Amino acid sequence: QVQVVESGGGLVQPGGSLRLTCTASSRIAVSSTRAWYRQAPGKQRELVASIVGGGYINYADSVKGRFTISRDYRKNTAYLQMDSLKPEDTAVYYCYAKYGSAEVWGQGTQVTVSS
Repeated sequence: QVQVVESGGGLVQPGGSLRLTCTASSRIAVSSTRAWYRQAPGKQRELVASIVGGGYINYADSVKGRFTISRDYRKNTAYLQMDSLKPEDTAVYYCYAKYGSAEVWGQGTQVTVSS
């Protein structure tokens, strides 16, 4: 079973940037889906961004133009570059991977946007 681990969360001021990293424990097929979700206190988990296979990318409307998802197949890693952060981006961010019929979640990393 592949495992994924997030890193890169933390406290940042409004307007700042963070880059989240999600590393898989073993190789995941190029055709797989990698995604980032987030869950704020009292709210449901929501999709932030996803990348399928070689390049079909989808973003939540709330992050379009500010966040960028990418992946490095050689490193089994996915990234979420977050720019122009807002207080409403505060949440626990989860890495997700789907390969074949299997899917795996990370344990989450806290992102707090506050002055």
